Amino acid sequence: MAAHPHSRTHAQASRSGGAIRLPWWSLALPALAFGVLFLLVAEPGPAHAATGDPAVVRILERLQVTLAR
Repeated sequence: MAAHPHSRTHAQASRSGGAIRLPWWSLALPALAFGVLFLLVAEPGPAHAATGDPAVVRILERLQVTLAR
C-alpha cells in the first residue's frame, strides 16, 4: 500500500491566503523597543552623566534578573 504524497506544500499554502503564524518575539521585541524608547523620551528630568538615577538602576537590575533566568 503506497502512501499518497501531499499535493500542497507549506509555501503554496501560505501564498494562497492561509494564516501565517508569527513567533512570539516578532511582536514582543518591537513592543519592548517602543516601551524603552518611550521611557527615554518621557523622562522629565535633565540628563545627568553619573548620578545613578534610581529608576534606571531598577530597570537595569530587573533586566539583569530576567536575563539571568
